[in-house]
Order: sequence, then structure tokens, then C-alpha cells
Amino acid sequence: MGLLNFIKDVGEKLFGASEAKAATADELKKELDKHGLNADGLQISVDGDKVTVAGEALSTEDAEKISLALGNTVGVAAVDNQLKVKQATPEAKMYTVQKGDNLWKIAEAQYGKGQGAKNSLIFEANKPMLTSPDKIYPGQVLRIPPLS
Repeated sequence: MGLLNFIKDVGEKLFGASEAKAATADELKKELDKHGLNADGLQISVDGDKVTVAGEALSTEDAEKISLALGNTVGVAAVDNQLKVKQATPEAKMYTVQKGDNLWKIAEAQYGKGQGAKNSLIFEANKPMLTSPDKIYPGQVLRIPPLS
């Protein structure tokens, strides 16, 4: 999966994090647990505003969600995803939410005109980090799953 970039002054505020540096590896693991993402066996390291995650994920989707949960926190500018996946599937695109965006508008832009109703796919692909389709914010990075 490689390196994903984030806007480090937006996202979930974790204990010990600031705009200058990411939270500790232990706090980031707690963030994964909060979202129901299995952090067992993962190696998470923090170097300033860069987080590296290694180990094994069950699927490509899980690996992507782990990166997003780590990166959408204050102080993280990049996540180096070195996870190996047990069940590889096509990777999702990553999209950074812009001011004025909503999931309908993002679906139209990513899947084509007249495809706004596919916004539910984007919402489902970003659960449990998204709890409501109306709660996205500028700078947040979302998974845009491929259409089947």
C-alpha cells in the first residue's frame, strides 16, 4: 500500500498529540481499538509526524482502514503502510475531503455523473470511522471503493 499523506492539523485529537507530532504508538493502538480494528500483532512506530504500521491484516480493506484510522488524527502527516494482507482485493482510491463536499458530491466526482446515489458505498467503506454520512470534514481522507 505504501505511503499515504494526510493533513496533520485535522482529525481526531488523541492524548499526547499536537499539530507538531503524532500521538504515541500506544494511543494510536487505542484509536484502532475504538474503531473495532484489530491491532493485535501490529507494529506501530511514530517518528515526529510520520507513523509506520507493519504486520498482517486480514484483508486489503482492513489494511486501508487501519491506515485511515491512524492518519485521520491530529499530528499525523503520513502513514507508511507496510501491512501484508491475508486476502488481497483491489485497492480503494483515497480521497481528501474538500470544503463544501458531501458524500453525494464525492460519489458523482469519483464514479461519474448520475452516480451520486452510490454515496452509500463510500459511507459503508469508511465505517466505523464514519458514524454518519453527514459527519465528514475538510482534510479527512476517505476510502473510495472500486465499483464491482
